[in-house]
Amino acid sequence: MQPTSLPARDLALAYLESSGGCAGLPAPAPVLQGLASPGSRSFPARIPDLCLSRLSSMQAFLFLVRLAGLLSLTSRVLVTSVLQEGLPESAVQALLRPSHISERLVGLQVRGSDFTLGNTPFLILSGTIHYFRVPRDYWKDSLLKLKACGFNTVTTHVPWNLHEPRRGQFHYSGNLDLMAFISLAAEVDLWVILCVGPYIGSDLDLGGLPSWLLKDSHMKLRTTYKGFTTAVNHYFDDLIPRIRGFQFHEEGSIIAVQMENEYGSYNLDKGYMPYIKNALLSRGIKTMLLTADTGQGLLKGHTPTVFATLHMKGIRKDTYERLSSVQGPGPVMMMVYTARSLDGWGTSRNTLDLHMLMHEAREMLQLRFSLNFYMFHGGTNFGFMGGAAFRGHRLPMVTSYDYGALLTEDGDYTPEYLVFQKLFHPDAEVPSFRQRDCKPKDTYAPLAAGHFISLWDTLIHQDDQPVRSMGPLSMEQLSVNQGNGQSTGYILYETIITEGGVLNSDGHVKDRGQVFLDDKYIGVLDDTHQRLILHNDHHKEFLTLRILVENQGRLASGTSMNQERKGLTGNIYLNSSPLRKFKIYSLEMQNKFIQRKLPNIWKPSFLHAEGPAFFLALLRVGSQPKDTFMSLRGWTKGVVFINGQNLGRYWNLGPQETLYLPGPWLKPGLNEIIVFEEFKSALLIYFSNVSRLGY
Repeated sequence: MQPTSLPARDLALAYLESSGGCAGLPAPAPVLQGLASPGSRSFPARIPDLCLSRLSSMQAFLFLVRLAGLLSLTSRVLVTSVLQEGLPESAVQALLRPSHISERLVGLQVRGSDFTLGNTPFLILSGTIHYFRVPRDYWKDSLLKLKACGFNTVTTHVPWNLHEPRRGQFHYSGNLDLMAFISLAAEVDLWVILCVGPYIGSDLDLGGLPSWLLKDSHMKLRTTYKGFTTAVNHYFDDLIPRIRGFQFHEEGSIIAVQMENEYGSYNLDKGYMPYIKNALLSRGIKTMLLTADTGQGLLKGHTPTVFATLHMKGIRKDTYERLSSVQGPGPVMMMVYTARSLDGWGTSRNTLDLHMLMHEAREMLQLRFSLNFYMFHGGTNFGFMGGAAFRGHRLPMVTSYDYGALLTEDGDYTPEYLVFQKLFHPDAEVPSFRQRDCKPKDTYAPLAAGHFISLWDTLIHQDDQPVRSMGPLSMEQLSVNQGNGQSTGYILYETIITEGGVLNSDGHVKDRGQVFLDDKYIGVLDDTHQRLILHNDHHKEFLTLRILVENQGRLASGTSMNQERKGLTGNIYLNSSPLRKFKIYSLEMQNKFIQRKLPNIWKPSFLHAEGPAFFLALLRVGSQPKDTFMSLRGWTKGVVFINGQNLGRYWNLGPQETLYLPGPWLKPGLNEIIVFEEFKSALLIYFSNVSRLGY
């Protein structure tokens, strides 16, 4: 063997293997406990004494470099530790945080079996945090905990539908201030992987695509259909200049940009991914581009000259052979390494197997896989942002996006966090900010929702006049919101009938419609219940039929996304005849709807029997508002608003039993709570300092 023909780390490995290895270390010798971290000075001390006694000084050096190569040493303190042992700084190549790299000419690249960053071998240890699912006041806390756990990179996705809710109207403020989040990550000394889409999945409504795209009846999402690419071009024209200056070569922290998401599973247009690549490159994206696909979708989702990463779904032994066939030998990036999947209303809560989790993580690190933990901090599907999945039937997502993350929904530590922290740097001294207690919670006294307004009584006070139409119109077809249609919430259809009989939805109720006859509740129409009996009232010639339809979230993935219009998407029949002459009320329930103050026609709540209504309660908070968890046990189904902000959905179907209420959403003094209850309330609202997401 010629010593100069192999990298130093492989020389060391070859030496160890030829001499029988080291006691206590398998061959090859990637030892997880050797993964040092900021604050750790123990790395050289962790080399087995037996090994050191068998190595010359040069061999000891090569052994250290082997470990450094396998684990891509990730901290300045580690450099200091190794230098104290008399080793050259170039051997450990550990300046791998934003504040440690001054040379920004060469960004993230593939060299042999490694990533390099600034010409230094680099192992990406990333965790996903969605800035739009975590209160802005807590961004820094989550990022610090990410770094403290041993990660060096944060991954986040950019939701087009939230940033451009109406065509040409862009929002990047408050909890949507993407640039502030990226800047904060750099301040905390983390790299950033940015997933710009345009489709991002992420269990969002329509996978993060704006619903106004579906106003075009011929729309072909995620293709080169002109109506779609025109919208994407306008969006990228606004987004990309905002993030361009945060790239690595511009002294920023963005080291990679993921285009699209799992396109190999969609794959309706072979020209689409090259179009997205060119759209990004032509607007000034210079950092490494990534694709991300499941094992089955890898070949179809791969784009030439774009680095392919994996989602852990559908991974088999031959997956890596396919990966090598499309981009040659090189590093492996597990872009979505996840503990479990989403929770849906009416299902048991998903749980994770910590032992399996750690086994897989250890294996990936032993194989020198870079990885992104999805999610590190899941947060909350505030408002109506959550989408739906299809698992043999439609599964609307719960409000919590806990997702088995390493932090709880409200950002506190989990047992899994501590295990991963030990895995990444077992002997590191824990900085003081990690020793502090969890964020304080409060258990406010139960409240009575003392007043209510029936939904029917608010209709004449709506900002927009009802739309009149001969036949039903879907949310997307309405002329509201400057012609952009309705995106989320509820929609009410009202018509006059002269007889009872069989009401048949013919599968056109999307997603859940409550039926009322002269304000009397009749039943529910949805995918599984498509017929109701309407009884005649011999004392009335005309009856008012109302169908209140809830959009429970559009599918977040799948080729059926093109059909994800909501409301009544086609004719509804009474005794086989299509109903006509509708008055249609858009009940999007955006913040302005609640903040503009509902009419002062509140009634005592004890007068309410059943039916959709708004309930009012006032919560008095001290000078320092704290996080809490709201429980509406005894209530049925609806939405909660706190000081005009949409907290999210509740449903007695479970599994989720409490809603997370962030302290920053509260203010000292009186806080207005408005609950929109679809059916029947219990009047009392409870608070807890403990989350209950089901079992």
